[in-house]
Amino acid sequence: MSDLWVFGYGSLMWRPGFEHIERQHALLRGAHRSLCVYSVVHRGTERKPGLVLGLDAGGSCRGIAFRVQANIADRTLNYLREREQVTNVYRETHRQIELLGETPSKVEAVCFVVDRSHPQYAGRLPVKHQAEIVRDGRGASGHNVEYVVNTLSHLHEMGLHETALSEIVASLGPDQQSDHDDDLLSARA
Repeated sequence: MSDLWVFGYGSLMWRPGFEHIERQHALLRGAHRSLCVYSVVHRGTERKPGLVLGLDAGGSCRGIAFRVQANIADRTLNYLREREQVTNVYRETHRQIELLGETPSKVEAVCFVVDRSHPQYAGRLPVKHQAEIVRDGRGASGHNVEYVVNTLSHLHEMGLHETALSEIVASLGPDQQSDHDDDLLSARA
């Protein structure tokens, strides 16, 4: 078995939760980052869902690729399936990504792409409605605002501007954003 590449585009970028021997900026073509998944476990509940990111069809997405040593690839996949597939809203796929390091190259990586036929697929909601859901969402992994603000912060650190996420964070208001400044600092540590 060879080393495993994992493509992160949301919380995996800033909280992978698995051992890796390499981390690089990467580009996935054919899917884009979208706040299009109702979260009923990690950032919300069945009664009050949150919203989390999914890789949705079309466009492209910049994220982080993690290389995992072959001898722990199975363990890493089991961890990712347990984390990402709690409700099976994502399809585990293998896609070609471009590593954007000093010597760009292409590798195959595990990606979790949203299943548009799943009941948790939210599609494209108006920004104001997304902000309302994010503001109220809280689940097993914490407040939904923290998830969105942390993701946007890490994208900015990568030099990426995500208009849609920026609009949602701006719609949350300064009180919501500042309430999570400590979360941001701990996530960076």
